Amino acid sequence: MPVKIRLARQGKKGFPFYHIVAADSRAPRDGRYIERLGVYNPNTNPATVELNFEKALDWLQKGAQPSDTCRSILSGKGVFMKKHLLEGVTKNAFTLEVAEQKFENWVKEKEAKVISEKEQLIKGKETDKKKRFEAEVKVKEAKAQAIAKKLAESSPIAQAETEAEAASEETPAENA
Repeated sequence: MPVKIRLARQGKKGFPFYHIVAADSRAPRDGRYIERLGVYNPNTNPATVELNFEKALDWLQKGAQPSDTCRSILSGKGVFMKKHLLEGVTKNAFTLEVAEQKFENWVKEKEAKVISEKEQLIKGKETDKKKRFEAEVKVKEAKAQAIAKKLAESSPIAQAETEAEAASEETPAENA
């Protein structure tokens, strides 16, 4: 029985989320599966992945073949890295302790990258928000000036007041 690690679609129309499952390759996409390994939600930014690491590693070691999307998910979570290191241990390339240390270092680097990406997303949203606010303020000021100008031109009382103000500003300059 060839086993595949693949996604089983859940959720409503236009808003899917997926279960990561180990299933017989002949079973339908959303049909019967052998074991549920985790959840993948592409609706969040960045996508949310909850994975049972040990079960996924166990299925890969047993020979299960992941689909393309599951391969990238498992690779991002480090399952393939761990499998690779454990194969090195079985071939006596290095010890289990060295493999664990290499894996821990890889996990730390990966977490640092993810945190920096999230910070960049947050900063990008904040700068975009500031730019939109500044543009909105400029538009609002331009509209206010246009309305004031229109009111000044249309009102005869306002015209008389502006002429009086202009005359009063000119007379002190002439007296001095």
